[in-house]
Amino acid sequence: MPTDRLRVDVEGRPLDLSNLDKVLYPGVGFTKGEVIDYYTRVSPVLLPHLRDRPVTRIRFPNGVDDKSFYEKNKPAATPDWVRVETLPAPGSTKGRETLDYVVADDLPTLVWLANLAALELHTPQWRVGAHPDMMVVDLDPGPPAGLAECCPVAVLMRDRLALDGIDSYPKTSGKKGMQLCCPIAGNQSADDVSGYARRIAQELEQAHPKLVLSKMAKNLRPGKVFIDWSQNNAAKTTVAPYSLRAERVPSVSTPLTWAEVEAGARGRRPVVRPFTAAEVLERVEEYGDLLAPLLDGGPELPAKN
Repeated sequence: MPTDRLRVDVEGRPLDLSNLDKVLYPGVGFTKGEVIDYYTRVSPVLLPHLRDRPVTRIRFPNGVDDKSFYEKNKPAATPDWVRVETLPAPGSTKGRETLDYVVADDLPTLVWLANLAALELHTPQWRVGAHPDMMVVDLDPGPPAGLAECCPVAVLMRDRLALDGIDSYPKTSGKKGMQLCCPIAGNQSADDVSGYARRIAQELEQAHPKLVLSKMAKNLRPGKVFIDWSQNNAAKTTVAPYSLRAERVPSVSTPLTWAEVEAGARGRRPVVRPFTAAEVLERVEEYGDLLAPLLDGGPELPAKN
């Protein structure tokens, strides 16, 4: 075996890890070995959110400063023990009707993906063979607005959803924005979920026009927070909680407490900010999985009046 490879056993599955010293985040010298270590250590809280969901990967073979590529289909030489699901591929750029998606249900699959430099993991709001069991409200700030400006919008959205009996749980995107994740019943179509999110976004835009935007036109976004209701489209995916992001540092899509978001809404800084992999592991040690309620299901969304 080449000297740059290491044979390991992960829960009974043999894996050859390679180039562990390769730097994938040049800004801070964060290596592939550290990526694998992070995903291994965060797996107890990450895997439940990946389970039964096809995972789209963004791979960075030579690090975040070099070329990357999206990967939905299973890669070549996928081990036979990796779960693969053949599913419809709406919106496929290559015109395929179906794709063979990887489903990361276990630690060996997660380590295998990390070894392929799959830094970012994105999943849909639905599980294999089911309607969406989660609604995502994506808060996308238009510069000069940023994460701080997302906080008051998140609070407004939380309070409005609560009127309909919908609980919401915040997380950073790992970049400039924030997402609210809402557990729902799982008996409504993606169109129904997207339609409901759009109605609420429009309602908040009407009530807070200087702060909130529900229209997709980019020329309207500067200084406002765009509520991207279309994130619930069946063909779209959202970065998974605890996934790394391809930033200068190994930032993570990080679950937040509402106390942190409320403090941010009051102008306290930097309570809500991008968190790194090391910080997220510390937060998991302190808080556990702040998004665990997403796994318990939720109510049906109100129908259009």
